Amino acid sequence: MVLLFTYILQPSQQTMKIRSQAYQQNVNKPGKVPKSLIKKEESMQVGPILLGVFLFVVVGSAIFQILNVASSGNEI
Repeated sequence: MVLLFTYILQPSQQTMKIRSQAYQQNVNKPGKVPKSLIKKEESMQVGPILLGVFLFVVVGSAIFQILNVASSGNEI
């Protein structure tokens, strides 16, 4: 059973060679190697429209609650 899982989880020989070659080039460049060989895209996590809707709901409900409490005279 363990042997089956080990076989499934191991990468192929070709994948191991490609990764090894990519990192082997960096052995003689200490301090000049990028933090990651995989390029990450820098993008906004939340779109501006979704952020605007969220702020509208939060701020609007807060203002509505303040006006509601002020007009009724009750404590929060």
